[in-house]
Amino acid sequence: MLDNCNIDNECCNGQSFPKPVFCSAIVSNCSAVKSAVPENSVYNLKVIIEKSSKKEICEPAAGQFYMLHAVRSDVLLGRPISIFHSEKKSDGNIELTFLILVKGSGTKELCSLRNGDKINLLGPCGNKFPFPSAVEKKVCLVGGGIGVAPVAGFAETLTNVSYDFYASFKSCSYGLENIKPKKLVITTDDGSAGIHGMLPAALTEETLKSEKYDVVYACGPIPMLSYVQKICKAAGVKCYLSMEARMACGVGVCLGCVIDTTEGKKRCCKEGPVFDGAILDFEKITRFNKPDSLVGGIKVQPRREPLSVNEEPDLRVKISSRLQPGKDVIFQNPVIGSSGTFGFGSEYSSVFDVNLLGGISSKGLTLEPREGNDGIRLHETPSGLMNSIGLQNPGIPHFIEYELPVMLSLKPVAIANLSGSSLETYVEGAKLLEKTDVPVIELNISCPNVSAGGAAFGMTCVGAEQAVRAVRQVTKKPLIVKLTPQSHELEKVALACIKAGADGISLNNSFQGIAVDIERGVPVFEKVKAGFGGPAVRPIAVRLVYEVVQAINTLPENERVPVIAIGGIAAWQDAVEFIMAGATALQVGTATFANPYAMIEIIDGLKAFMKRKGYKTIEEMRGLIQPRGF
Repeated sequence: MLDNCNIDNECCNGQSFPKPVFCSAIVSNCSAVKSAVPENSVYNLKVIIEKSSKKEICEPAAGQFYMLHAVRSDVLLGRPISIFHSEKKSDGNIELTFLILVKGSGTKELCSLRNGDKINLLGPCGNKFPFPSAVEKKVCLVGGGIGVAPVAGFAETLTNVSYDFYASFKSCSYGLENIKPKKLVITTDDGSAGIHGMLPAALTEETLKSEKYDVVYACGPIPMLSYVQKICKAAGVKCYLSMEARMACGVGVCLGCVIDTTEGKKRCCKEGPVFDGAILDFEKITRFNKPDSLVGGIKVQPRREPLSVNEEPDLRVKISSRLQPGKDVIFQNPVIGSSGTFGFGSEYSSVFDVNLLGGISSKGLTLEPREGNDGIRLHETPSGLMNSIGLQNPGIPHFIEYELPVMLSLKPVAIANLSGSSLETYVEGAKLLEKTDVPVIELNISCPNVSAGGAAFGMTCVGAEQAVRAVRQVTKKPLIVKLTPQSHELEKVALACIKAGADGISLNNSFQGIAVDIERGVPVFEKVKAGFGGPAVRPIAVRLVYEVVQAINTLPENERVPVIAIGGIAAWQDAVEFIMAGATALQVGTATFANPYAMIEIIDGLKAFMKRKGYKTIEEMRGLIQPRGF
């Protein structure tokens, strides 16, 4: 029931409903719904909003939602969750109950809350289910899966046994404990409860007509709502449909949650989530989800059959030297410990089995030993880490005598990351490495934290081609060139490197940033600018990898080289993103500091994904979002 406060009449045909306010609440219960299948897939979250003298807090109207955000959170945005049940207590506090389906990191976090935890709420947001008019006497409520929650909340506001309720699930049922319908019909896809089948097994155009329903209210998956709209239109029955969309603000300002209607795009959080079903344009709403639809000019991938139980995907990738045809370097999987974040391989050997990795790229090596930069070297930022190490390393001769034998004793492919302060030092270092058994050289012309050499060579086509050509002349080993994202002509630089003899491209080295010590009024780092990596850079890194691969694909097929992706990779999903963008392999850096098991989890997750999606090799899914026709 609504209080006499904060009433907003502006956005839903004269309906009155509470305006959103920002407040905090205390979790009073968070537990898995036992009847939901699979186990621990749906949670019941109860929170208490305490009465406040500073803010007028209203009990929400049926159909509204809240933006929920745990106070201790690893996600940026709140998640829009519809009201399942609300109750104003005698002490003036409001108890809200939400049914939450575990879908991603945000909902998983909400479902991990414990009694007494604090949670921030913005709401109630959106409009409400309109009450049946005087002539709409026969009411039908429809809920599909987690969409049962808002419809069940609406049912509580109606007179007992004044409506029929249809609930459709994949398996078993939940969320029906507070409703009192005249008739309850349950359908399940697996036949575990009620009628065997989905909603059409129980509710059809003929059902609407024979039951003489005057109005239908529904919430559930888009295909189900499209079906409800269709049969209601055919039967001449009014329907109201509660929709969902990705949201940022929840109050109508970001315009990220628009829904296609015959009246134009409408905000799900403001003009919705409840819409007159007649105006929804499901042809447009679903156009990007159809198997033959195009997204960004790329066709949605058809469903593949999963690999058989006994069939394992082949995660192997290869790097070849064009100077030594047939002598391929095989990586057992595409996951490589990134240079500067994994030492020489042995440092983490007591933490996890480093032999499970595909490769290890050494600390950046220079001809002479280096002490690195002075002052602060590390600075944490939201979703990232800044560094100004300055290529501290023991020097190539020391590496060859002491560290390289350890790397070669390990199963992953050893990669020597070669840097320098001048063209001459690059060449001399390469000459020394050529005489060793190290399988691959990664030519680092992109370090952002040194005064000479480094990124200075990788910024321009002329500098990059000069460095690669000089090193290529003194080594026949597979040569990967590590590029900087700071170059304004990155694609041209990559092609210049290939022309000069590169067998592969790795990108991106650290992005550049500045951090300020606001208490002292000085830069955090002695060199002012520093390298920046971590999850925050990943979308930019994916774009750059995509664009460089796209440029490489313009070359004749026999001149194309693999790209090794670097930049914010922390989970297997990130790895799949880069591979689908065109990368052959990937390097993991900052994530290892936060989670030493990150690379092993990426390998396991990548394997499971490929098995589930039916990809037998990395190559089968590599470059799926690349334009075709080269």
